[in-house]
Amino acid sequence: MENTGTAPASASASATEPAGGDQRARAAARGLGLAVLVAAVLVSGVFITFLGPFFAIACDTCEDGVRGTLAYGDALIAVARYGVPLATFATLAGMVASHRPGRVGGFGLGAQWALFLVVVALGQLPA
Repeated sequence: MENTGTAPASASASATEPAGGDQRARAAARGLGLAVLVAAVLVSGVFITFLGPFFAIACDTCEDGVRGTLAYGDALIAVARYGVPLATFATLAGMVASHRPGRVGGFGLGAQWALFLVVVALGQLPA
């Protein structure tokens, strides 16, 4: 007796395997996404390194718009000059070395913006 309720073996095997074009499209989309993430990490690192201290010393009520005395000015500059570039480099290196570069890039962006908040907080503390 012939079993008509099941599909042939060749049809079931081809249904579970994605087409070759689909895999290439996914790989291309993943590569494009990682390229955008790398660009975001680099732009974020440059922005925080160079413009973060200016946000930290900005003052609305000061006469010239810049806070005159800083309690932790040296720490602010150290974090902006050494901490943020180190976090940027570590993020990029981790993205290259990791099996999950998206996760590493996300954590790295979070670390960079946490350092930005540290820089701004150091600039806002009263002398």
